[in-house]
Amino acid sequence: MATPFEGYEDTPFFDELLAGPDRPRPASRALVDYLAALPAAELADRRDALVAAIRAMGITFTVYSDGENIDRAWPLDIVPRVIDRREWERTERGLRQRLTALNLFIDDLYGEQRIIRDGVFPEAVLAESKNFRPQCRGMRPAFGVWAHICGTDLVRDADGTLYVLEDNLRVPSGVSYMLENRHVMKRILPELFEHQSILPVDDYPGQLLDMLARLAPPGVSNPEIVVLTPGIYNSAYFEHSYLAQQMGAELVEGRDLFVDRDDCVYMRTISGPARVDVIYRRIDDDFLDPEAFRPDSQLGVRGLLRAWKAGNVGIANAPGAGVADDKVVYAFVPDIIRYYLDSEPLLPNVPTWRCMFPEERAYVLEHLAEMVVKPANESGGYGMLVGPRASRAEREHFAGLIEANPRNYIAQPTLQLSTVPTLVDDHFEPRHVDLRPFILQADRMYVTTGGLSRVALPRGSLVVNSSQGGGSKDTWVVDTEEDA
Repeated sequence: MATPFEGYEDTPFFDELLAGPDRPRPASRALVDYLAALPAAELADRRDALVAAIRAMGITFTVYSDGENIDRAWPLDIVPRVIDRREWERTERGLRQRLTALNLFIDDLYGEQRIIRDGVFPEAVLAESKNFRPQCRGMRPAFGVWAHICGTDLVRDADGTLYVLEDNLRVPSGVSYMLENRHVMKRILPELFEHQSILPVDDYPGQLLDMLARLAPPGVSNPEIVVLTPGIYNSAYFEHSYLAQQMGAELVEGRDLFVDRDDCVYMRTISGPARVDVIYRRIDDDFLDPEAFRPDSQLGVRGLLRAWKAGNVGIANAPGAGVADDKVVYAFVPDIIRYYLDSEPLLPNVPTWRCMFPEERAYVLEHLAEMVVKPANESGGYGMLVGPRASRAEREHFAGLIEANPRNYIAQPTLQLSTVPTLVDDHFEPRHVDLRPFILQADRMYVTTGGLSRVALPRGSLVVNSSQGGGSKDTWVVDTEEDA
């Protein structure tokens, strides 16, 4: 009987599980040997069980399409991505370094702006930032930390180098799927968890709760913590409700909260107003407080910024943290690390051209057919140009956009993203992946063990976003020394 790996395609890409045909990498050997020995019929049964488990657990995500919200079962592939523990430890140090520097940078921008004065970061970038909030100037949140939760996207190129693709500092999502992927995989492949050391991920809700509690106003020993969601039509509503449930926190919408004359935040309950000490907000700044930001917002809480500035409530991420969630700012992060930490970046950026600089813009316009062009503040893969796959008309359209607003665009080479074997019908085929670890920071830091691996399901596609047809994989950080 044929096994799923027979005829597995050998590609020029870095494969996360295989160093060559029939040659597993050390950390993935147990997994590859197990899957290679699994008859196709048995594998199909396991996949059916996986799909049934996801439906039974109600794990969904929402896709916006043609003006409609479509709820779909979460797409999880049965083959996990595997990372050796020793490589992960090096990656984790780089993630800690990066978020430390970014928080120093944000704190400086809302304070003295030394980095601008010293000529390291251009004032023009800040002047045209969509996410810089002048209302936050002079604030200094607890521990000087603005971005308490960060999802950093990592990609591996053909030579095996792991690069930072972007930093998500506003309302990064996906961690609930990382946790649920693990729950499902333990049910589907329990024998693999029994016989090797796969590091756990299930402490994240406790770590998140602990971090949020540290943001409570001084003197509050048992803080009331809530998760603020835009509501059931938001694409990440599953995650909002999941995290609230896991932490034992209230899930609230803006209409459930109000700020009273004492500049404190209260939650409406059947027993009367209840003081709220910490808000894990999953609403963008624009909609957070109609008194401070967009006056037409129906999602936020009037007076919330006033309560935060008075020190009566902690908010994660802090208002204004998104100033560093900008792809142009991303291009300066290596310089930001050197400036604040006096050390070299442990994780490299993807080579990036900044269209705001004439020489770099000229290069981008000349090489549009070879590059990926991204707008500064979009997410989810929207608004991009993938040069090699774009038509001439599309490239000409983007050239016009860049010329009209060069500050808004960066360009990067088309990376040869690494692949992982992925189940297609009854066999495995290589599919491209990225990785989103999550980092927490208050007075101390925490990094998830691995993160959410996203996979581009169509053959040859580089688009991993779930909203655009991508799927996911469990991420196993394996301790090979303990297994030896």
